[in-house]
Amino acid sequence: MQKTAFQEASREQVSLLAPIEKKCLIWLAWRTPRWINSDHLTALGLAALLGAGLSYWYSRFHRMGLLLVIVFLALNWLGDSLDGTLARVRRRQRPRYGFYVDHVVDAFGTFFLLGGLALSGYMSAGVAMGLLIAYFMLSIEVYLATYTIGTFHLSFWKLSPTELRILLMIANVALLYRPVVRLAGGEYLLCDIGGVIGIIGMAAMLITSVVKHTAALYRAEPLP
Repeated sequence: MQKTAFQEASREQVSLLAPIEKKCLIWLAWRTPRWINSDHLTALGLAALLGAGLSYWYSRFHRMGLLLVIVFLALNWLGDSLDGTLARVRRRQRPRYGFYVDHVVDAFGTFFLLGGLALSGYMSAGVAMGLLIAYFMLSIEVYLATYTIGTFHLSFWKLSPTELRILLMIANVALLYRPVVRLAGGEYLLCDIGGVIGIIGMAAMLITSVVKHTAALYRAEPLP
């Protein structure tokens, strides 16, 4: 493969927990055994989301699967969040490789997670599919903006994957007690309500980002 110049994009992380999370990850990175490297952590993150998806499927038969999901989400946070920090602390960065692998893993992992939710009985397949489509469309916009503008957005509206994991953990606990809720005179799956809210939220983020970035690129490249 021919080597070409690569300009790494600046990272924008303005989520609610970002300051605390950054300190925690650096603390963990300095104390990670030398035999563990970033690839090990990336693999852990992917395996954890596969485990979370399978646990959701298992929760169809035994609701304790919902608690297993929480364990796997915590492991996913460790692998997915610490891999890049570990590479930076050890000065073992590979920007192109890391960017590509990290986001391919995210795509597969999200598919595993939402696929498991669709099979769990706690969320309708249509809502899970809508969430997956919204996630992929937002991801495409982020990657295009990273290439054309040079800024990689790790969060939207003070929310990053870390906050979303916490919300999902809380939802799993709620599912143990009330998987179905009454709303406007009807009964709906709690996850369907959350899923629809998530779809609307990601659609709003997508539209806002598209308008903002299109305008920025239009001003950056005026016609002669």
